Amino acid sequence: MSRGSGGYDRHITIFSPEGRLYQVEYAFKAVKTSGLSAVAVRGADCVCFVTQRKIPDKLVDPTSVTSIHKITRSIGMLVTGMQGDSRSLVQKARAEAAEFRFKYGYEIPPDFLARILADQAQVYTQHAYMRPLGVVPIIVGIDEEKGPQLFKVDPAGYYVGYKATASGAKDQEAINWLEKRHKGTDGGLSALTYTDAVESAISALQHVLAEDLKATDIEVGVVSMADKGAFKVLSDAEVEEHLVAISERD
Repeated sequence: MSRGSGGYDRHITIFSPEGRLYQVEYAFKAVKTSGLSAVAVRGADCVCFVTQRKIPDKLVDPTSVTSIHKITRSIGMLVTGMQGDSRSLVQKARAEAAEFRFKYGYEIPPDFLARILADQAQVYTQHAYMRPLGVVPIIVGIDEEKGPQLFKVDPAGYYVGYKATASGAKDQEAINWLEKRHKGTDGGLSALTYTDAVESAISALQHVLAEDLKATDIEVGVVSMADKGAFKVLSDAEVEEHLVAISERD
């Protein structure tokens, strides 16, 4: 029980007199206290996201630590927050995507997957025997009808599509930077090319962290129409190329 909550955070189903659900608010705080920040940008024919890669211990194999997960051939998910909860959410997303393909014969659309995860998150705010997951998933993919798609789902069960967004410790700073950076550009964020979108996301993360990033410090996931809508995680060499281009431009 936190100071000032008046005991209204003992159960997730109890509203405070101000209309607040403290346990849900604590789930949002859990995402921020994870210490990681992530940025996602949607371009004209692609979507990308970038996040920090922090190795908790020198004895840990770096290749086994990741926040980016492939859900289907054309959908990727970046999960910020509690790692245990993120594994559970990724398994849920993959199971729903596989069931959808088996039932209907085509890949699940990104917006429908986001809605399923949001529905589950919202249900977790209604029952005392459950708790919200302390994670914020960002979903990217290519829709056959709508093109590039970017969605974010929060622990309260709210989801919406974005041109660009951020999550984690310094999400608001990154969002402010993106809004300011692309305010006067022709067509805004939606007109960005593949290269511009990737470098814009990396630049935003680099700006809010106030440090020069190395290729081993970040993970970048992209899905592009040029690759026939296939989701992939960029190699360290590919990330380094973008970091060099950013440093030369700035």
